Amino acid sequence: MVTFKQPFISVIIPVYNDSDLLRLCLTALGQQTYPRDYHEVIVIDNNSEEDIAAVAAQFPWVKLLHEPRPGSYVARNKGLSVAQGEVIAFTDADCIPAPTWLENGVRTLLSASDIGLVAGHIELFAQDRDRPNPYELYEITALSFPQDQFLANDHFGVTANLFTFRAVIERVGLFDETLKSGGDKQWGQRVYAAGYRQLYGADAIVNHPARNTWKDLRKRSIRIMGGKYDLLKATQNSRLALLKDFVVFLKPPFRFFWRTWQDARLQGLGQKCQFTWVMLRLRWVAIQERFRLQFSNGVSERS
Repeated sequence: MVTFKQPFISVIIPVYNDSDLLRLCLTALGQQTYPRDYHEVIVIDNNSEEDIAAVAAQFPWVKLLHEPRPGSYVARNKGLSVAQGEVIAFTDADCIPAPTWLENGVRTLLSASDIGLVAGHIELFAQDRDRPNPYELYEITALSFPQDQFLANDHFGVTANLFTFRAVIERVGLFDETLKSGGDKQWGQRVYAAGYRQLYGADAIVNHPARNTWKDLRKRSIRIMGGKYDLLKATQNSRLALLKDFVVFLKPPFRFFWRTWQDARLQGLGQKCQFTWVMLRLRWVAIQERFRLQFSNGVSERS
């Protein structure tokens, strides 16, 4: 039950395909404890091949936009261009917000006068929670979203679960549309540099199914590498600097490997071997993609 001031919220969701997961996301948003009259849901179809309009039509309270230019940050900016809310809440089409997501996120955002963003909790889960397959196991263990650590170490939260004020966006600017990954980190650091506080919303929860196929995990690895390289190019002003970074990148991640093997979530030798097998495959994918981008004038992919 909401017992505090109720600002109007705009929920912004970019989507590229993922129509089945989008349906689950919108179903969850239809069950929020935050009053329906005090929030809107904006879905931005980022030129999907699937019929996103057919999914959105099942939820009459959804506003559907179309953004043909590729990139989730381009799509989010499109959503911001029509958003009416004093508060902006971001999530992704493959997330399933808990019923109290909006209520708890806004309560934390309003808990002080100088808050620039709230990064909510993201819970990764396997289809069979007791028996994750190797790809789910790897993502849950190595590629989860520890929002509290992101805030403490790098001053950002990922847009799968993020709350802010329209006034903050107007002050620090929109997302960088040249990035296909990592733009939430860049934007969050701009919020921090502007002097705003950033809070972790442990009870503002979205659930996120772990990727359970090699194809999906490989896509994520390629997208992340592309975002990192695009950001690197934007900050490095010489080919020599890029080459030096590439050499450092090739260094085997022994520390990461050792630290993860100590993770209590890996139960027994079998799971540790599964994790190592997936890690080595993804490491090779990342090296290939970085080489393609740097030495073949490749263009980063969005998925």
